Amino acid sequence: MNSRVLKKHLKYIVPEIRLALIKEPGVRPQQIGCPGDIERFVEPLKLQAEENFVSFHLDAKNQVIGWHLVSRGTISASLVHPREVFKAALIANSYAIIVAHNHPAGSLKPSQEDIETTEKLIAAGQLLGVGVLDHIIVSSNGTRSIREFEPHLWNS
Repeated sequence: MNSRVLKKHLKYIVPEIRLALIKEPGVRPQQIGCPGDIERFVEPLKLQAEENFVSFHLDAKNQVIGWHLVSRGTISASLVHPREVFKAALIANSYAIIVAHNHPAGSLKPSQEDIETTEKLIAAGQLLGVGVLDHIIVSSNGTRSIREFEPHLWNS
């Protein structure tokens, strides 16, 4: 069965999904060179009353080309699954991602769950070919790069 016949046959059985990237005109990508460069992007997270988990999509020049709110949680937790993190990154044709989430209570110390989530995301990113460059913790007290303080997570 050639592809035209298959496509015609499936048209009535399964909806076809088409993806399109639409770039907003006039927005220039911002390059990320160090963890401090991401701070301007995560600034709104400092004021949130519940945990929010966000992914930033980067091209091969480490320029932010998009972002995605992965989950909105409670005052002490947010649900994060690699599938949800990488879905938008793959659609955006991201070379790499930086993820960030806030701690509404003010702590900049990563929890054990934060470390485990980071490990899962790094492993999933390696499998998918989308690097996880960092995981940033945000609070009203500032930001903290997990990669700066836990570099061994990226050594596998």
